[in-house]
Amino acid sequence: MFKLVLICAVIGMAAAVGIVPSDDLKAEVLIQKEDVRADGFEAVLETSNSINRKESGDEKGNIQGVFSWVSPEGEKIEVSYVADENGYQPKSDSLPTPPPIPDEIQRALKWIAANPPAPGSKI
Repeated sequence: MFKLVLICAVIGMAAAVGIVPSDDLKAEVLIQKEDVRADGFEAVLETSNSINRKESGDEKGNIQGVFSWVSPEGEKIEVSYVADENGYQPKSDSLPTPPPIPDEIQRALKWIAANPPAPGSKI
């Protein structure tokens, strides 16, 4: 029984290796630079399969950077970000955005702001 499980595991692993695109398996690091100083750091990474990263930070822990890659559909995805006392703030055309507020809701909010309830009234 153990031999059967072992053989199935080896076959499964061999099949899984075939699922990963061959370009990613053969990717090489083209540029990798890291400079850590007392007043901050800078880091750069570039691979042969179009993965890129560039970031820098200061002694207060504030970090800014950008990273990018090419999606399976062939689209270049790029995300720039700042991480500071206000948290992680990514920006990208590829990030999902909320839908716009319908005109009816905007009008209702304006009406509510212009007509507040009387003091002491229960809503």
